[in-house]
Amino acid sequence: MPAGVAWRTYLKMLAASLLAMCAGAEAVHRFYRPDLTIPEIPPKPGELRTELLGLKKQKHEPPVSQQ
Repeated sequence: MPAGVAWRTYLKMLAASLLAMCAGAEAVHRFYRPDLTIPEIPPKPGELRTELLGLKKQKHEPPVSQQ
């Protein structure tokens, strides 16, 4: 057994660490609120702006492409 511990102790530590990692990922995901939308046209170099969306609401709508 890894590290010389019993199976029961090993499985409890494995479950606790997995639960802690998932909870941490969820907390970060809720705080930063990533923008998961896929734009129709990729932005040109220098146009991509990143901001912390969790602290303020988006007040603008994405531009509509005209062809």
